[in-house]
Amino acid sequence: MSDKATLTYKGKTYELPVVIGTENEIGIDISNLRSASGLITLDDSYSNTGSCLSAITYIDGEAGVLRYRGYPIEQLAERSTFVETAYLLIFGELPSAQALREFRNLLSTHEFIHEDMRHNFEGFPPNAHPMAILSAMINAMGCYQPALLQPEDDNNFADAAARLMSKVRTIAAAAYKKSIGQPMIYPRPELQYVPNFLHMMFSMPNRPYEPVREVVDALRQILILHADHEQNCSTSTVRMVGSSQANLYASVASGVCALWGPLHGGANQAVIQMLLQIQASGEPVETFIAKVKDKSSKIRLMGFGHRVYKNYDPRARIIKESCDKLLAKLGISDPLLDIALKLEEVALKDEYFVSRKLYPNVDFYSGIIMRAIGIPLPMFPVMFAIGRMPGWIAHWREQHLRPDARIHRPRQIYIGPAKRDYVPLDQRS
Repeated sequence: MSDKATLTYKGKTYELPVVIGTENEIGIDISNLRSASGLITLDDSYSNTGSCLSAITYIDGEAGVLRYRGYPIEQLAERSTFVETAYLLIFGELPSAQALREFRNLLSTHEFIHEDMRHNFEGFPPNAHPMAILSAMINAMGCYQPALLQPEDDNNFADAAARLMSKVRTIAAAAYKKSIGQPMIYPRPELQYVPNFLHMMFSMPNRPYEPVREVVDALRQILILHADHEQNCSTSTVRMVGSSQANLYASVASGVCALWGPLHGGANQAVIQMLLQIQASGEPVETFIAKVKDKSSKIRLMGFGHRVYKNYDPRARIIKESCDKLLAKLGISDPLLDIALKLEEVALKDEYFVSRKLYPNVDFYSGIIMRAIGIPLPMFPVMFAIGRMPGWIAHWREQHLRPDARIHRPRQIYIGPAKRDYVPLDQRS
């Protein structure tokens, strides 16, 4: 931090430290700008503002690079499990065999929800969105373990993290079962993380569900690819709420609410809704593509392009291969999937999209995969939340461990009325 940037305003010059990250990312530290000059910076939607120093995830949007704790996403998606990747994100290093066994044991120990929590599901209407249930139940979960609300040491923290990661599957599957009027299915401790979730989602008391390997692999990859993605809306929300020293459960519940938005966790849901609209219209994919290119039509191509990646989304490359294998294995005849594949084919050859680097992103393929597996549309953002859980926990912990951590408090530029006097009601026109 030896370099300095200078800001000159009204004849006065202020020196600002330059911060250089591990991958030569360069930022100007304005932490003391207001106290030194009375000025603040304005960055609507924080697109150019670094909110923290973090050692968890690195993204290079121009080069299409994503790494967790330094490990390329391609290697983790091919070789790792979701539980191992979660351990890496949360604790900073790949686990030893013993550490991984202990973490898996914690997940198995805590996979059941408290029996009293089953009654909480009865308070929601049958058509309640599973994201509303998930957020509320995560908050309620903390009430059953008050000693873990503020885990001050690693042992308590590992326990709290495992409870969240494990029980979120049970809650999500129970919310789905309630929505379709089926009985809640208990987890099976002998099953690994992903097969156990699929069991709770699709088994019946009189008919167990046994997924094929391609289904398990595809869902494992979806969870790994969504496990963290730097300072996105929901992760920033978790850090913002956590900065007030709100407990881990409350902070993560806030992340669920942020993820619920259609511009964030609902993006893969929007892909399927777009495909449904194309199907209902009966128009050829080529006609729809032409409307997308016509700015006056205001029709958007969902699942293509990304705010961060100005190249091919590295997660999309990985998940496309998984998607192709899954569809080939299942041999599904689904008109919607046919439209999706045709849309991909046409857009990848169209100069309009190629020149603008509007490639299919991870939401495009994850939506197709989840539909093929049989996961219903309202559950799509819930799947995202299950995958993102390790990242939220890791960011909460990283912030919690900082000795100089302060509550987040953005500033604003006020543009409302200037001072004016109160007018009595009988004198107002």
